[in-house]
Amino acid sequence: MQNRLKGVFQEKCPICGKGEVFETKGNVLLMKMPQMHETCAHCHHRYEIEPGYFMGAMYVSYGLNIAEMVAVLLVCLVIGVSLDYILYLAIFTVLLLWGFNFRMGRVIWMYLFNKG
Repeated sequence: MQNRLKGVFQEKCPICGKGEVFETKGNVLLMKMPQMHETCAHCHHRYEIEPGYFMGAMYVSYGLNIAEMVAVLLVCLVIGVSLDYILYLAIFTVLLLWGFNFRMGRVIWMYLFNKG
């Protein structure tokens, strides 16, 4: 279990745990999407098993977004920020972390539904 969590956070292949899943991490400021490798360089596992395979990863990414917005809300309530600013901070957080959520959503999805 610990190796699988380590693989998720390091964005490694769900089968061998050695190959990189992403070629590039993307760039929020330049609006560049992360780019995935098609197959693992180490074990040659094909990441997108079938067309539309990563549609479910959107739900994982959505869950990450919700968790981040709840964290922002809790921190802001503890600090005493007004509700008007909490909305802006939550939106800013989502925009700032979209690349991370995209990558983590896909990697978590692969680890959930690949036997390895």
